[in-house]
Amino acid sequence: MKTLSILQQTPLHITKSTPWWKRRSNPFLHQLHCKNPQNWRQLQAGAKGFGGTSSSSSSSSTTNIQEQPKDKQKPGGKSYRKTEDNDDKIPDAVWERMISRILFYVGVPLITGFALLQVLGALKEQKLWDVPNWVPFLTSFVTFGSSALGIAYGTLSTSWDIEKEGSFLGFEQAQKNWDEVWKEEDENNM
Repeated sequence: MKTLSILQQTPLHITKSTPWWKRRSNPFLHQLHCKNPQNWRQLQAGAKGFGGTSSSSSSSSTTNIQEQPKDKQKPGGKSYRKTEDNDDKIPDAVWERMISRILFYVGVPLITGFALLQVLGALKEQKLWDVPNWVPFLTSFVTFGSSALGIAYGTLSTSWDIEKEGSFLGFEQAQKNWDEVWKEEDENNM
């Protein structure tokens, strides 16, 4: 009997939530966006607890952080812009080649995978071939997996030299760039 009486009691931890149309907007967020609407997307320094500022003066003590990259001359006479973490900026010509190769090496296997799934589905639907269940799984694994690897291969197979275009498939560039990546990694670990 005790068990039944416990079930009839309403639990105390369940409360009703207010509907979304009755909730008030947060006035703090409204003030934050309306004080300076031109600069509200810029990065602000001076968070509460950092820099010794109080919460009342935090809005007046925030400063905009802007990075000023410096130009640096490479040994080959090429000028690259330096970022804050001392990484070289990829030249635009190399960047465009890299993006086009990535799109090619990702897109071709992806489209092939979708086309093979459609063909296998049509063959099974028309009852021309009773396709076993493992065939679509295997084809999607191979094509979509190679599509994911296409990002890395598209980057490595691109000629990182501004003047050289590189070959169509980029095997020799991939080997050269692979060695260069690991050489830089070994230098950083020493």
